Amino acid sequence: MNSVDFLFTSESVSEGHPDKVCDRISDEVVDLHFREAIKAGYDTSRVRVACETAATTNQVALLGEMRGPDTITPDMVEDVVRAAVRDIGYEQDGFHWEHLKLDNWLHGQSEDIAAGVDEGTGTYTEEGAGDQGIMFGYASDETDEYMPAPISYSHRILKRMAELRHSGERPEFQPDAKSQVTMRYRDGLPVGVDAVVVSTQHGEGYSAADIRDLVRPIVADILPEGWFPDEDSFYVNPTGNFVIGGPDGDAGLTGRKIIVDTYGGSAPHGGGAFSGKDPTKVDRSAAYASRYLAKNVVAAGLAKRCTLQLSYAIGVAKPLSINVNLHDTANTDERKLEQRLMEIMDLSPRGIRTTLGLGRPIYARTAAYGHFGRTPDNEGGFSWEKLDLVDSLKDLVG
Repeated sequence: MNSVDFLFTSESVSEGHPDKVCDRISDEVVDLHFREAIKAGYDTSRVRVACETAATTNQVALLGEMRGPDTITPDMVEDVVRAAVRDIGYEQDGFHWEHLKLDNWLHGQSEDIAAGVDEGTGTYTEEGAGDQGIMFGYASDETDEYMPAPISYSHRILKRMAELRHSGERPEFQPDAKSQVTMRYRDGLPVGVDAVVVSTQHGEGYSAADIRDLVRPIVADILPEGWFPDEDSFYVNPTGNFVIGGPDGDAGLTGRKIIVDTYGGSAPHGGGAFSGKDPTKVDRSAAYASRYLAKNVVAAGLAKRCTLQLSYAIGVAKPLSINVNLHDTANTDERKLEQRLMEIMDLSPRGIRTTLGLGRPIYARTAAYGHFGRTPDNEGGFSWEKLDLVDSLKDLVG
């Protein structure tokens, strides 16, 4: 792919997309458990959450397993659900934070799973992975945040639209929206945008032309100068009216936007969703760890692109395998790099949680606009985006 010209497309969806509403709710439940555990002096390493959310017209259902301090009540769970929907901006007849019906079917974690994961209780005495699976991390030097350009620009467009909506500057926009950017590559590098698609829910009384005129300056400001596509390749609400949206327009489920959450299709995906899961679920924590390692590899100048795969077995602490692919852009030996990465980071679930500080209420902020390519914050959010391993890797540059 590096030696030819090609087009590549990635999409993003907004925080008000029905699936993202569910991701946000599920992650608010995770955060609630960590927040209450810290308050109660409960061992955060024993927190377990696997929360799935479904949403449709004025209905939300929570399903799954949990374990945490006794201070957590059903009313507290309901409060965080309604607060999340309100924060997203849903006060519509078909989906309203105050009027929706909530069914909470969360229950205690399976003792069989707990025995395989808890330290000292399973076949293997060390804390094990919460499930088997494969996880991928990826980084590329084509953007400042070491992300593929198409997904990066798709996220930025929707995030800017949401900021304008929340601030009141663009009340015409409603919460549900999608974007899609088709990037033109030459010799493996992004050189322009071939097409942009934006579909956004809007208030009554606005024509497609009105919404197009509101979206155009936002996209033009996000894209680099000269990259705005031809007008006939700039699509805004191509089906016309988009007033009914969110869970009222289309049912939502947790975990249905895993490519949006990661690299927009530029890298493999192991298949596991992130939202609603505590960090013993390596679907989440090992995907964060693999991104952390891949990003530091590229930032250290060892390659222009890096894909890193980890694999785990349920109840087993150490990864079964690690594979690094530098896509013929390597300045180092891939096998030596794999060994170094295993030496500088403990890739057991406990090691990942400790290194990245994952036993904290930092998950709701990941639910929209991607889990990767974000800026680490003062509360410990997006810690997997840190570049603190660069010096430990630079000596491997050939």
